[in-house]
Amino acid sequence: MAEYGALDATTIAQIVLVVELVFAGMLIVGMFLARRGNIRWHARIQSIAVLGNVPVVATWMLPQYLTNVWPGIPSEIGEPFYLFPTLMLVAGAVVEALGVYVILVAGTNLIPERFRFREYKWWMRTLLCLWWGVLLLGLTTYYFWFLAPS
Repeated sequence: MAEYGALDATTIAQIVLVVELVFAGMLIVGMFLARRGNIRWHARIQSIAVLGNVPVVATWMLPQYLTNVWPGIPSEIGEPFYLFPTLMLVAGAVVEALGVYVILVAGTNLIPERFRFREYKWWMRTLLCLWWGVLLLGLTTYYFWFLAPS
């Protein structure tokens, strides 16, 4: 793993892990805010979590994937070191795109009417479950990259 300035890859991975857990916690807080009818704060918190994830993925996760995993694809895909980050990449890209779509539909008029959904609760609950699934893939990736015995 590459070093970034004074911090090694393990330390940065730990920071990223904490940031991702904070984002996941924010999504849960946002869910409870929506249930209490505080839609304005729900929207703010959910949007910060979803959009805040983009620079984390772009500056840390994607470069690490391209450096450490991509060279071993497809020959090593059966190994956990390669499999779990690949699953996380694919699922995470779908979930992130869906999250941005939900933000655009729920908070703007940029999406044409024919492409807008009406079942807000279903979409948002589904997205929350999918987000937590990607988080579990991330935790599994962290385990195999930094904790599992070599």
